[in-house]
Amino acid sequence: MELPDNFPRRANRRTCIIPLAFLDLGARIHVAIAEGEKTPWPPILGLYKALVVTLTYLRRNRAQAEIAETYGVSQSTISRAITGLTPIIGALLDEFVPTAEELDPRRQYIVDGTLLPCWSWRSHRSLYSGKHKTTGLGVQVACTLEGTLAWISDPIDGRRHDSYSLQDSQVLITLNPENWIGDKGYVGNGMLTPYKKPQGGELKDWQKEFNHQINKVRWVIEQVIANLKTWRILHTDYRRPLNTFGEAISCVIGLHFYRMACE
Repeated sequence: MELPDNFPRRANRRTCIIPLAFLDLGARIHVAIAEGEKTPWPPILGLYKALVVTLTYLRRNRAQAEIAETYGVSQSTISRAITGLTPIIGALLDEFVPTAEELDPRRQYIVDGTLLPCWSWRSHRSLYSGKHKTTGLGVQVACTLEGTLAWISDPIDGRRHDSYSLQDSQVLITLNPENWIGDKGYVGNGMLTPYKKPQGGELKDWQKEFNHQINKVRWVIEQVIANLKTWRILHTDYRRPLNTFGEAISCVIGLHFYRMACE
């Protein structure tokens, strides 16, 4: 299909998806809904607006009541659109998300953990991260030395530290940990990590220089994580019911890798 020269190709600021990818995603959703089956989005919005609403919510983490005012509908209508489309988008885009088995054993990777914050739930104390002083779910993120996002683990309770989370993901089972670079939180996994200062002692000069060189490489993963968290739903407190947080994370991860594939 040929497109006119003036067809917009830059990503929409609200949805962060280029128009062609948005059309493709809408077509995927349309095909996924069987003929005669009830649509999971409110009829008053239709598929196009419901998709814009959902992507805007995930991208900006705006209050649903505020989005509702923009479209002249009720907050519950916006909630139904987000609730209906989020799991569908996540399932449809799962094919774009690399698994641990797809990582190249010959490449070097940099890994770090990050917390995806949510509201504090009294009945879920395991979500509290002492490191970050807040509640949420943690994920492990790996990228190449060039700064290309390569893999994201499944979310785990925020109380778990990075070393436990990486082991729980089993990503290193078939890979050589010596090809992986991490911070001091991964000491003991056979990876390239900075030296810890010995109790009551000091690092040797060559150890300080080694740590300096490791940290010069590690800044790349921090950039990659910061880029992932431009999806504000992963950066600011998640406000919907906790049992929907996992599917929202999966949806955003799918969207992020989908956007990378479309660029």
